Amino acid sequence: MASSSNKAVPEAKEALNKFKYEVANEVGVSLKEGYNGNISARDAGKIGGTMVKKMIQQAESQLSK
Repeated sequence: MASSSNKAVPEAKEALNKFKYEVANEVGVSLKEGYNGNISARDAGKIGGTMVKKMIQQAESQLSK
């Protein structure tokens, strides 16, 4: 059985990281460069949830064109 690889394209990884910081700023969560394990689960959920919401909105917008 072949093992699956979970490696992101470097350009995509950089874009998602930038997007994460933009969304964190938008929802009022302070992130620093590097490790952010000190933020609460609630704040991490705000960031991730908002990122997913925005990505879905963008995909829907592109599909409707």
